[in-house]
Amino acid sequence: MQTATLSSKYQLAIPKAIREQMNLQAGQQFTVLAKGNTIELVPIRSLQSMRGLLKGANPAGYRDRQDRF
Repeated sequence: MQTATLSSKYQLAIPKAIREQMNLQAGQQFTVLAKGNTIELVPIRSLQSMRGLLKGANPAGYRDRQDRF
């Protein structure tokens, strides 16, 4: 488990091992979620980086509008 310290300017530095593992870049934006006593940072990915993510997905069995309430 890695740790980070909140600076006097309320900034956090993400440890290098995590930045490399998650391929984070300088200027990367995050969605910040507060869940109880936990802060969750979720990287905002560009549409370009999501291209091809669902390639080959099988849409069979998904709900249709008629199945919704």
